[in-house]
Amino acid sequence: MQTRRKFLQLSATAPFAMAGGSMLGSLASMNAQAMDTTGYKALVCIFLFGGMDCHDTVLPYDLPSYNEYAAIRSSLLKAYAGQPEGFSRGRQALLPLAPASTGFGGRQFALPPQMSALHDLFGAGKAAIVGNVGPLLQPTNRASFLGSNAVLPKRLFSHNDQQSTWMSFAPEGSQLGWGGRFGDAAVSAGANINSSFSQISLAGNTVFLSGDLVSPYQIDVDGVKSILLIERSGKEVPAPLEPILRDHFTSAGANRSNLFERDFINLSRESFDANDLLDAALGTAPDFATTFPSSALGSQLGAVARTIAVRDTLGASRQIFFVGLGGFDTHSAQATTLPVLQQDISDSIAAFYEATREMGIESDVTTFTAADFGRTLTVNGDGTDHGWGSHHFVVGGGVKGGDIYGDIPESVLGHGQDSGNGRLIPTVSVEQFAAPMGAWYGLSPAELKQALPGLANFPGGGLDLF
Repeated sequence: MQTRRKFLQLSATAPFAMAGGSMLGSLASMNAQAMDTTGYKALVCIFLFGGMDCHDTVLPYDLPSYNEYAAIRSSLLKAYAGQPEGFSRGRQALLPLAPASTGFGGRQFALPPQMSALHDLFGAGKAAIVGNVGPLLQPTNRASFLGSNAVLPKRLFSHNDQQSTWMSFAPEGSQLGWGGRFGDAAVSAGANINSSFSQISLAGNTVFLSGDLVSPYQIDVDGVKSILLIERSGKEVPAPLEPILRDHFTSAGANRSNLFERDFINLSRESFDANDLLDAALGTAPDFATTFPSSALGSQLGAVARTIAVRDTLGASRQIFFVGLGGFDTHSAQATTLPVLQQDISDSIAAFYEATREMGIESDVTTFTAADFGRTLTVNGDGTDHGWGSHHFVVGGGVKGGDIYGDIPESVLGHGQDSGNGRLIPTVSVEQFAAPMGAWYGLSPAELKQALPGLANFPGGGLDLF
């Protein structure tokens, strides 16, 4: 049976009721927390749909390790050799890293040539790598995995389920994401005058941004989304009809006797008002000297930068953004497709970081990557299969960059974190990855415990990223 509370939660994500939080935001005053909300902070999640190959992103560079890697991936390296100049994965083409830590027994690492901009940020101490991150319920290794006595996340290696698990710690169907839980804490602490703009997605509705008090507010690369008629055609509303529909969906809400009708009209009014505010604010956004790539990711991050630039007008001191890039399910033709995607990631993140520098808030914005999973070390000709753990980037002026956190397992088969075929068993849980970002965002230890309940299962807690 449809309940009024469930209706309000679902309505907050409807196409023309995009303003997050809506009437649920009134609960915030009842739930004041100890979150530090001074200044401005933003988190930007870049989700790499399909699962980026971690073994083809952070590569072994010392000669013995590279030779072991090349022996396992010989067919894929041959495919790379047949690509245009600049696509090579030959050791001489790689970009060596010089991390501050020396805990890898003399092993060295490098990025592919397409990621030179991220390589520069790493060298400047503005980007960090977190190795072998992924969903876990408890510390797990090869012995416990093969011995069938490990408690494992549900539906491993499934795209939809692992995307959801990364975002919300549960398979598809989960309703609350850890970005949403962070948003709940911010709204409860009064960090956002208008909670509509605390959670902003450029990649559609997403559980990552959904909380009890907040919901994703969806925009696109050009700003506020157009309102669509709810009909089979899905055509954009003609301009002359827009004020008629606005009046129809927002008038006389207080006079309706039916509570569902009243709530729907009030939600619609809030959404129209939020859309108007954002549209007007974006019209005043400054032009950046930084040029963003005219790519899928570059366009999204450019829109994020413009939205951050008008944060004061929107009344937002804490914001979480979600952007997405697809195409990483490289079962075949990896040597053709992955380098192009990696170039987009690297150049777009670097441009976004430069835009935050222009605004003078590079230490107040942290960008990070996430994905369904990594991929196997073994290859199936010219591609790779679904994995588990993966390596990710964290970028920002507040990050302790120029270093590798977590672990980068050896590029061999059968090691202590290999579940089979070089499919990495994570050594860093998503909770451990998220915890330092939550603390940087302002959450207290008690709020982090509530937002990341599984963190208690991992000794040592989160990473020292900030």
